[in-house]
Amino acid sequence: MKVSINWLKEFVDIDLPVDELVKKIGAQLGAVEEVVDLSKKYQGIVVAKVITCEKHPNADKLSLCKIDDGKAVKDVERDKDGLVQVVCGAPNVRAGMLVAWLPPGSSVPASYDKEPFVLEARELRGKVSNGMLASASELALSDDHSGIVELSFGEPGEDFAKLTGLDDQIIDIENKMFTHRPDCFGILGVAREIAGITGKQFQTPVWYTEPENVTEDSSLELSIENSITSLVPRFTARVIEGVDVKASPVWMQSYLTRAGIRPINNIVDITNYVMVLTGQPLHAYDYDKLCKIAKTDTAHLEARLSKKGDKLTLLNGRKITFDDTDTVLITSNDVPVGVGGVMGGADTEVDENTKNIVLECANFDMYSIRRTSMRHGLFTDAVTRFNKGQSPHVNLAILQKTTGWVDTLAGGKAGKAHDKHGKLQRPIAVHVEADFVNSRLGLRLTKQQMVQLLKNVEFEVRINGPHLAVTPPLWRTDIQIAEDIVEEIGRLHGFDNLPLELPKRSIEPVPDNQTLSLKQTIRRTLSAAGANELYLYSFVHGDLLDTAGQDTKKAYRLSNAISPELQYYRLSLTPSLLDKIHANIKAGYEELVMYEIGKTHNKDHPDPSEKNLPKELQKIALVVATDDKQKNIGAGYFHARRYLDYLAEKLQITLTYQPLSKDPSYQTAKPFDYTRSAEVSIAGTNIVIGIIGEYKPHIRRKLKLPKYCAGFELSIEKILDTHTSTQSNYRQLSKFPSVSQDISLRSEADIPFSVLDTTIREALADIPEEFTVVPLDIYHPDDMYKHTTFRITFTSQERTLTDAHVSGLLDTIDKYVAKKLKTTRV
Repeated sequence: MKVSINWLKEFVDIDLPVDELVKKIGAQLGAVEEVVDLSKKYQGIVVAKVITCEKHPNADKLSLCKIDDGKAVKDVERDKDGLVQVVCGAPNVRAGMLVAWLPPGSSVPASYDKEPFVLEARELRGKVSNGMLASASELALSDDHSGIVELSFGEPGEDFAKLTGLDDQIIDIENKMFTHRPDCFGILGVAREIAGITGKQFQTPVWYTEPENVTEDSSLELSIENSITSLVPRFTARVIEGVDVKASPVWMQSYLTRAGIRPINNIVDITNYVMVLTGQPLHAYDYDKLCKIAKTDTAHLEARLSKKGDKLTLLNGRKITFDDTDTVLITSNDVPVGVGGVMGGADTEVDENTKNIVLECANFDMYSIRRTSMRHGLFTDAVTRFNKGQSPHVNLAILQKTTGWVDTLAGGKAGKAHDKHGKLQRPIAVHVEADFVNSRLGLRLTKQQMVQLLKNVEFEVRINGPHLAVTPPLWRTDIQIAEDIVEEIGRLHGFDNLPLELPKRSIEPVPDNQTLSLKQTIRRTLSAAGANELYLYSFVHGDLLDTAGQDTKKAYRLSNAISPELQYYRLSLTPSLLDKIHANIKAGYEELVMYEIGKTHNKDHPDPSEKNLPKELQKIALVVATDDKQKNIGAGYFHARRYLDYLAEKLQITLTYQPLSKDPSYQTAKPFDYTRSAEVSIAGTNIVIGIIGEYKPHIRRKLKLPKYCAGFELSIEKILDTHTSTQSNYRQLSKFPSVSQDISLRSEADIPFSVLDTTIREALADIPEEFTVVPLDIYHPDDMYKHTTFRITFTSQERTLTDAHVSGLLDTIDKYVAKKLKTTRV
């Protein structure tokens, strides 16, 4: 938002130096990006009057002019009458006109920001020209270079910049700071805030809130319709007959240039001038073009939603065919002529041939404007203001005032003001206690001081005992709760004036966050085991869900995805990890162990505490993979299980593994091959916390996974149900050496490994020694039997174990397992 200090001074008395004002704006209003001293660009330019204008004797298209500058410029050649000779090529130059003269030594403003072009006295076709008479293009006021600028006021010798307000300083305030302040996208709003932060009471011009009377004498007919008041809270328009479209006067071009807007013609410039002044965008249509498009004798405007197949060519030349049904369009007899609140159509553009116009001043739902802008890639000054939530209460007043400006600068006869709107809810009083404000700001302001701060920016405040009843003005759509009043008072008082005291708080330790502690433990354990943690997006492409065998209907789809590749909330973590394996192996990493701790969302698991919101499911997933070029012994399942068993040991939980009898229905299990996977449960409970195993063949093919690839995915919430992060997993090391021995059992081929493992642990459940069971090998000599070898390590805290004692323990295992599973020791 470019803010002109000279423009501000028309509404508020600014008695601070510019640097102090900028500092105050930065502290209490918005971040200042830069300050531009515009007067330097126009330094040395003076107002002059053309006294004589004769044809150049040596050039058909040049004129030889004598100008009067009131002898303001020194060191320039003059004739006996004190006049200065200037050669001019403009077709509109004539005697008697007031012009902007760039004397020798001055720079052309249009070149100032690039490589300044400094003028000098030089001969043109044999005649000396002392500087030049400037066009609007050369003065950097507009693109018009067809002729020199003619001034309608001023005296020879006056400083051109001072006369036109260009002896100005422009403060560029960051737009993001005004996200919730639509009123601050207008000069009036900024002036009001500067009055507030400098302790002055602001008075908004009467015409801004109370519609002025306008003589309605046009014979042209206009009708409007608003069928979507939920998205277009207010829709006002009027016809103005017999306007004269031409270039704007220099003073208006000056205002627009300082605001960073390119002047076009007086009608368009008036709408832009009002927009910059008030923050309310307007649009002007060519009345006769509206009738031509609609094939009617009278104009009709309607605000409606787009229909599939609607077409519109915009002012910027872009052609849009609408395939959505939620864009607000302005139509004429059902033919689109503009995108509401965004941009008008090229077919109804006001140009130099326009004689009759329709002036529109409307209000649009900010969320609708944002959707339309993002969907179609349209970013305009109108969008910048409308998507902040403009107030609908001032539309009619602004329409009336704009009509007056049109009458002054373009003539014409105004028609009836049409106003179609829904229910306009006026601001409601917010009640707040003075102690509530002071306790949050750390201040001791009196109620009267608070009242004055708020009244300075035109809040209505009534003192009712300990309460303040604060009614925001019509344009403050952001004030709704008591905390908003606290923020307003604190900002107007000055946040830098708040006491520099740390808030008091209890030093009692906060309760331990069990979920966070568990995640930290998991992260430390897996990282210590050599696994690498990934941080991936919570969103995935629908194709990845399909590849993983997961149902996209169970996933939440994003209506405004940050990327086409990130369409859905993921149903589990495993597909995201699998999607990264091939790229890493291709990059040269032959062995991978990757894990992620993250959240998933599933329509089958809504949040019971929040209506219509998904529940966040906390998961841990790990994947191991080895390039096919490497020689691997065994299956990936057991490699993944080593990590899971190690994690369980560190968490001090005991896990059991149950083979899957069929393909599971829940989404987390979909990527896993149920014939080579197992459900993971907490020992002694029926709580299934996840799944471990290898992946389905078609997934390996589509994602180009190596054959040696497996992993697991667990629910952190379910682990947390049986684990407390406060428990210590420290165990004192034994003073006595451990003893390891291997045992190989011959069993029927269809007995799962997990059953053998569990049975061995049951056989040793009552012994006093500590033990670990690690699988070494599974050998299938034929289809009926298999040999499974385990390495069992025993540790005693009380004595040194003998070979005879350990052999006895292995005999115990042999007998127990043989009795239950009919195995034999080999």
